Amino acid sequence: MKRLLLYVAIGSLALITAGVAYLFFFVPGVPVLNYHEVNNQSHVLLAISSQEFDAQMSYLAKAGYNSITPDQLLDYLQYGKPLPSNPVLITFDDGYEDNYQEAYPILKKYNFTATIFLITDFVDHNSQYLTWQQIKEMAGSGIQFQSHTATHIMLTKASDSEVLAQLTRSRKAIEQHLQKKVDYLAYPGGFYNNQVIELTKQTGYRAAFTINLGRDRTNSNFYTLNRIPVFELPHTFFHFWLRLKLTRLWNSLQTLKILLTNCGASRLSDLIYIP
Repeated sequence: MKRLLLYVAIGSLALITAGVAYLFFFVPGVPVLNYHEVNNQSHVLLAISSQEFDAQMSYLAKAGYNSITPDQLLDYLQYGKPLPSNPVLITFDDGYEDNYQEAYPILKKYNFTATIFLITDFVDHNSQYLTWQQIKEMAGSGIQFQSHTATHIMLTKASDSEVLAQLTRSRKAIEQHLQKKVDYLAYPGGFYNNQVIELTKQTGYRAAFTINLGRDRTNSNFYTLNRIPVFELPHTFFHFWLRLKLTRLWNSLQTLKILLTNCGASRLSDLIYIP
């Protein structure tokens, strides 16, 4: 009898372990990684070191991930077109100059493509940002360029006419320089609301990306697509791995934090840690 109970206990533990592993490691949906700066000088939250970026890309390559484009992602979400095994969309916001100097060689090293969302008025006018010559060179090697507005304003605080101008001007600038259609937007600072979404649709964008932590599935809203922001933190690689592999868990905790904050329980919300 004792042996039977032991077997039942072991079997139950195995089932629970398998269930937890399935819930948190078998994560449905496509991961969209979100980077900003890649350099060894900035030492800020949004700038990861070149060595760290190389380590993350090396992990993705060894784990069998295949980089995809926004068109591939949307064709899958909208029409069910097949994706390569272990797909990942690698994105950068703002268009920093180090994306060319540091990130681009590393991406080529591992045969990855990426998508850079440009603040177009900064191109050729600010030494911290890319030039059109650099952009054209990268585009020739398969790097995608999409819109991050003209001047990175907070769209939710702008008038409808200003939002439309920002979305249209940035789109036209990229299309004129690269002779390629621009269909995707990343909301500056991740800020959006229903009116911004409606104006994004009116301007002709096919989809838009947020900085909401999560993966994208066939039931996702095309104008509030999730991403996985990657930050420079103590043990950066471990945080990157946790966000990539346990996206569902962190997404649930993020939802709970927002719920608690909206209910006035900010102290409880502050106790919830998301790596």
